[in-house]
Amino acid sequence: MPASDEAVAVAVDAAVAAADRLATDPVLLEVADVLVVADLFLVVTAGNERQLGAVVDAIDERLSAAGREPLRREGVPSSGWMLMDYGDVVCHAMLPEARERYALERIWGDVPRRDPTTGDRLPDGAGAGAGA
Repeated sequence: MPASDEAVAVAVDAAVAAADRLATDPVLLEVADVLVVADLFLVVTAGNERQLGAVVDAIDERLSAAGREPLRREGVPSSGWMLMDYGDVVCHAMLPEARERYALERIWGDVPRRDPTTGDRLPDGAGAGAGA
């Protein structure tokens, strides 16, 4: 079953908030068919620890204003990877080194991708993003 329309809208809002703080290489992975705990993973890169914190704060502020609060928030900027779990959408903000090391796009390489600015499904093989 594809991601819900609500989950797609939340993920796009999160991607817009991340882009507002100059996060790069956004990838939206549709994991709904292989996970029961989430519909979408948003993965973005921040250039340094300070920006990483700002990206996560921006996502939190934007989604909170829309009435969505994270179920949990994990990591600190110095870890290189911060995660915000909104139930149907999980946002991963990473420093370049962590993104390359954990290679989420490669691990989830067989799931469909969506355009992080529109939520539209991308053709198979499109939107490879960083670390793919």
